[in-house]
Amino acid sequence: MKDQLQLGDDEFAKMMLVLKQPVTQANHKEFKFLDGEMQEIAPDIWAMPAYMTADDDFTMFFLTTQIESGETVVAFATGEQDEQNFRLSAPMITGEGLNVLNAQQPDRAKRVLKFLNDISRADEGNWRMVASED
Repeated sequence: MKDQLQLGDDEFAKMMLVLKQPVTQANHKEFKFLDGEMQEIAPDIWAMPAYMTADDDFTMFFLTTQIESGETVVAFATGEQDEQNFRLSAPMITGEGLNVLNAQQPDRAKRVLKFLNDISRADEGNWRMVASED
């Protein structure tokens, strides 16, 4: 039995990163990944590319938003393009989104996980296991 959950594990999909403070106009620049910066896409919902390249139709975005408990969480969404519109998919919890990214782009998924672990290590957030909705 493994001691630690690994990227790609089914159980890892249940992990969620809860931020200690919401993302705001005042602090959004603290959340930079590579060349990306958080953008407010709707009231209190912030997004930033986690993976987006010109030569790949697959895209993944960080999302931060409040959940019913009032806590701010890091989620993920894929980008979807049709003839005229670009939109984000339904949000996925942190671990699920990382597993989806890992299936497509494992090296980027590792970099994204390191970025999120750095947030946790800086005491800006905590990883939690989400209970199943069975």
